[in-house]
Amino acid sequence: MVPDSNPSADALQSEVEALCATAHWCYARGWVPATSGNFSMRAGRQILITPTGLDKGTLTARDLLEIDSDGRTVAGEGKPSAETGLHTVIYRERPKADAILHVHTIWNTLLSGRFVEAGYVEIEGYELLKGLAGVSTHEHLEKVPIIGNSQDYGLLSANLAGALHGFPGAHGVLLSRHGLYTWGESVGEARRHLEALEFLFEMECRRLTGAIS
Repeated sequence: MVPDSNPSADALQSEVEALCATAHWCYARGWVPATSGNFSMRAGRQILITPTGLDKGTLTARDLLEIDSDGRTVAGEGKPSAETGLHTVIYRERPKADAILHVHTIWNTLLSGRFVEAGYVEIEGYELLKGLAGVSTHEHLEKVPIIGNSQDYGLLSANLAGALHGFPGAHGVLLSRHGLYTWGESVGEARRHLEALEFLFEMECRRLTGAIS
């Protein structure tokens, strides 16, 4: 569902196409197995989001649901994901974010489980940290907060809001043994953050398991 609202129709359509292409790209990489994951973007005052149970490798613009800032469906067919409330929390706490990507990968699942008791994972010293917005040196220390997984989405939303407040410089949030949420000021920036963070998570996992000393 693509509403006729600001930003301009052409710019909106371009971002919708980028969101669908990103979903296909994530599916091809095995990052959204078994219809998992969810993706969204702002569309004027509303939000476009993937419905629950959809194979992300087949996502088209027609599949997207239009919801309001409280997660209520405004237009489109299908049911919003149970995690829709997490998207609305991120948009509220990160007002510059215009796109959110949520994936389930091997590396973020392992790393989030390993560091859940600490409450965050630290990553520093890698050149690819410069792929994150506002980062200009490999000496940057990225702290990615981790919150415990739960089927109580009210609790998850509250804990996510707390993590966003507690780690204002973070470019993503991990749900323990669940997945990563990351965002950007455009679909392109969110995709860049996703690719950079997943590379860094894999590097840290391999380093910690002794694959490379």
